Amino acid sequence: MNCFYKLGCRIFQKTMWCAMWFLPWNQNKKTLSGAGAVKELPKFLKSQGFKSILIVTDGGLFKLGMADPILAACETEGMKGCVYHDVVPNPTIGNIEDGLKMYKENGCDVIVALGGGSAMDCAKGIGARVARPNKTIPQMKGVLKVSKKLPPLVAIPTTSGTGSEATLAAVISNPETHEKYPINDPMLIPRYVVMDPELTKSLPKHITSTTGMDALTHAVEAYIGGENTGKTKKEAVEAVKLIHKYLKKAYDDGSDLEARNQMQQAAYLAGKAFTRAYVGYVHAVAHTLGGEYGVPHGLANAVILPYVLKAYGKSAHKKLAKLAGYIGIEGKNKAEKANKFIKWIEDMNESMAIPNKIMSREGGPLIEESRLPKMIQHAYEEANPLYPCPQVWGKKEIEAIYRQIM
Repeated sequence: MNCFYKLGCRIFQKTMWCAMWFLPWNQNKKTLSGAGAVKELPKFLKSQGFKSILIVTDGGLFKLGMADPILAACETEGMKGCVYHDVVPNPTIGNIEDGLKMYKENGCDVIVALGGGSAMDCAKGIGARVARPNKTIPQMKGVLKVSKKLPPLVAIPTTSGTGSEATLAAVISNPETHEKYPINDPMLIPRYVVMDPELTKSLPKHITSTTGMDALTHAVEAYIGGENTGKTKKEAVEAVKLIHKYLKKAYDDGSDLEARNQMQQAAYLAGKAFTRAYVGYVHAVAHTLGGEYGVPHGLANAVILPYVLKAYGKSAHKKLAKLAGYIGIEGKNKAEKANKFIKWIEDMNESMAIPNKIMSREGGPLIEESRLPKMIQHAYEEANPLYPCPQVWGKKEIEAIYRQIM
């Protein structure tokens, strides 16, 4: 890659790091936590003067009755509640427009995202459209394209991984172009967060594992990047420590509320870390897999993470060695400790039945050679010049990752 282009990327990233200090990060006003906290939400919202709630969730959670306690509490408090429950795993522009229509038709004044990252991304998209009625979702793609206060947004995570309850990002899919891209703006940070471990105790094992590894990816990419602050480093380290201690426990015993609670906290901390410090090439590649093939984001991140960390080589050894030390991994030098940390990630994946390649449902190859150039281009454009990775990669390095996971 052209050395002047690399320099330009680093200058852009340094400029962004300086500008970040002036952005309105304190959007989150309150966190409700503990078993049963979700039932207390309508009472709290009423005390804040809100009257009509739009709950945004997916069909599976809706059929399981996840929204029922909130609706019942709304009725008790004399509030209006309605549910948009057609969110798909990689939320689309159509999802957002349909949710926006329901919001307007019911005179809603607050949006409640109930679910994983998809529900939260969709809810953020709806909020952005309310705030910017004359802008389409594609026009808000990128950084700081909203820049206007959203209606109050409440995040209720039912998985422990995406960190969307703490982030300024909404990732949207465009079915027409097969593109998946983020909208990044501090105004998308949820105003209120509800962390109720009872909502996660019945998660299937494969969701527990992949969302947990998603949180790990957020923490690791945030920590090894070049736009950290003292606070984001601390948040990322604490998230890694909690995941190291509690993810396998939550996977092995879904009813372990302590493990579930600690994984919620880990996901939240990792979300806070990466929303300020950014992510890296793992996410850039993962987003193309979601947009092109519908690969769940947590699964994609889990598979890709060790390959990207190995490819960084010496440029990431120092910081990876520090993370290794925080979870008790020892070695005679930085390289050995870093490689042992990567091996720990691979072992975690294997212990939770996460594959080491991206495959079709039938177990065969998924990524098609004909689609590869477009995917490489999308990953390249997403990551550069925004993501402050240990190395600035060109298309050749990105292609190499695809080749390894195919």
